[in-house]
Amino acid sequence: MKELELKYGCNPNQKPARIYMEEGELPVTVLNGKPGYINFMDALNSWQLVKALKKATGLSAAASFKHVSPAGAALGTPLSEVEKKIYFVEGDLSPIACAYAKARGADRLCSYGDWAALSDVCDADTANLLKPEVSDGVIAPGYTDEALDILKSKKKGGYNVVQIDPDYEPAPIERRNIYGITFQQGYNSFEINEELLGNIVTKNKDLPQQAKH
Repeated sequence: MKELELKYGCNPNQKPARIYMEEGELPVTVLNGKPGYINFMDALNSWQLVKALKKATGLSAAASFKHVSPAGAALGTPLSEVEKKIYFVEGDLSPIACAYAKARGADRLCSYGDWAALSDVCDADTANLLKPEVSDGVIAPGYTDEALDILKSKKKGGYNVVQIDPDYEPAPIERRNIYGITFQQGYNSFEINEELLGNIVTKNKDLPQQAKH
């Protein structure tokens, strides 16, 4: 599919609206709901963040976006008993569920009505965390059958569920039109890795792994 028609743009009067590819196929598939213009802006920006976090750390990553800004982002490290109380969760959760619990819990007020992004396949643990929250949608590289069934029951069946091709790479040059003027720049492909933490300027040179994450 090369294009997807949207209900409207940023505002109801902004029609027609669509997302499309000038070359190739769209890397996203809508599995449920009908995402809008801002939904896709949140989805694609949040996906870039979790993809970069996982590449940099090797850990599952999740983000909570609201109006194209991150309200929270986190890695899938296990939750302590204290953290479970802080994030209002119970039991032992999968790494990707732990990541979303922390991302959503970073600022629950700003995350109200968020868009969720997951670096890994969405499982039932994560879907069950999303189900009671006020949230507009989620993007992930895949969904288990159980998770998809849970998410499809949300918002009277209208919850937005988007799947993205994890191997998709954008064009090296990106463009954006604002007020009839085209902006152009190279895509930000700067790689974040542990080598960037090599120059520790403080007297204490000990940087524990937890701090690196």
